Amino acid sequence: MSNYRIRPGDTLSALAQRFGTSVQKLAKDNNISNPDLIFSGNNLKIGHSGTDSFDAGGGRQGLRGGNTGGADVGGPTGVAPTGGTDKGRRLAEAARAAAMGMGGYNSQGLCATGVSRAIRNALGIGVSGNGNQIDNNLPRDKFRQVDMSLEEALKIPGLVLTWESTSTRLGSIYGHTAVTLGDGHSSASDFIERNTTNSGRSGFKVFVPIE
Repeated sequence: MSNYRIRPGDTLSALAQRFGTSVQKLAKDNNISNPDLIFSGNNLKIGHSGTDSFDAGGGRQGLRGGNTGGADVGGPTGVAPTGGTDKGRRLAEAARAAAMGMGGYNSQGLCATGVSRAIRNALGIGVSGNGNQIDNNLPRDKFRQVDMSLEEALKIPGLVLTWESTSTRLGSIYGHTAVTLGDGHSSASDFIERNTTNSGRSGFKVFVPIE
């Protein structure tokens, strides 16, 4: 559970969308009887569940897996994601923090920097390279490659995703990398991508931290 101070102009529906949850859950968690009436200056508790999650939360356990493709997840702070492993949850939190400290919800073209920063901060491991080099530079005694779809990977917090190339000019050269937040749709690198898909991306790989 995390707290957000309501600002002038905020609406519960906009905040629910921003934090990747629902109006109904926000209203229930905060004992709000009228979802159309919230007050600036009040604190709003932001939680998560297995079906609607805030930040890196809501992931389900399991490693198996389909396909889905890129956009922006919500909120300046995170809550501990559920599911996955302890290292994975720490990595997901670190990835969210790195993304919020870099681009927030807008890509800066520095995906590998964000992922490298998250891995270093969460696990104390130095990894270098661009988006399509990270996979080769992950130490194999710390990460192992797993065979699963993007759809399944996005349900588990703290998996490292890599693509050899994307549809943009720079992406076709440098690829893309991100860390799953475990909510079934989001990942983080130098920014938070709310709807991570394989659309226009190729050479997809998934790596899980070894416990």
